[in-house]
Amino acid sequence: MLEARPHLIEQAFVWACTLDVACAKPGNVSFGAPGHRMTADLFIASAQAARAALTGRGTSVGERIERAVSLSMSAAGCNTNLGIVLLCAPLAHAFEATQPTHATPTAHDARLALQATLSRLDIADARAAYRAIALANPGGLGDAPSQNVGTEPTVDLLSAMALASDRDSIARQYANGFVDVLGFGLTQFRAALDVGPVDQPSLLRAVLRTWLGFLSHWPDSHIARKHGIALARQVSDDARVWHAQAELDPVELAAWDNALKRGGINPGTTADLTVATLFAAACLDPSLLRVTCTPAESCM
Repeated sequence: MLEARPHLIEQAFVWACTLDVACAKPGNVSFGAPGHRMTADLFIASAQAARAALTGRGTSVGERIERAVSLSMSAAGCNTNLGIVLLCAPLAHAFEATQPTHATPTAHDARLALQATLSRLDIADARAAYRAIALANPGGLGDAPSQNVGTEPTVDLLSAMALASDRDSIARQYANGFVDVLGFGLTQFRAALDVGPVDQPSLLRAVLRTWLGFLSHWPDSHIARKHGIALARQVSDDARVWHAQAELDPVELAAWDNALKRGGINPGTTADLTVATLFAAACLDPSLLRVTCTPAESCM
């Protein structure tokens, strides 16, 4: 397990990114539902381009972020995975350093390793991450009261993220030790899977349930930046209704998807948190990697 871990982490990253567009999540891009001037193949190309940089053993978190975003932008020509990279880079770094207390690492092992990774983030990591964010130029970024991305950072990456944690769910993960991903997210995902054998349909349902769980629990940061917090909260309220339903009607979900995309509303940060959760789940349980989904398969 220890010797195979770098390859496993790289596999887990591509697997998680593929499931992101295999599952038709309202407002997000998927194999069967393009949107926001993007198609699923751009997300797959980005994941393939970023995989080696993101899991570059011996490189810092900041280096991974900057290199992965640069390669992704070259492959896709647009920002498809900045949030995913910002979340998965420290997780990949931590999983490489995880010292499992059992045959495979547990979520507790991952949290301990991640604490060490986050505590070592320095100003060089911040500078590299800022360059990556500037390169990706995410929509609705705006100006921050302090340590604005358009300026040179004067604090380490963890401190910079802490300053943005009240308005950005990705920054909040750095500030709280990724508790939303390794706690809430993994719990949602495992609970949704814990109803029978893991196959493609059950896996995709679990992805959708996890996404709905995040969206119903926290207003999406990307929506809030572009459209305001009131609309972000309304979308979360809608997600809460869906999350409470035992069965999800694909026709009605598709109608919600169309309505969101017509309004230019993309719960992108929620998708990023879901990908990070899937990435962590596969690193902790490599047997999940046996179940995949491709563009030729039914993914709703």
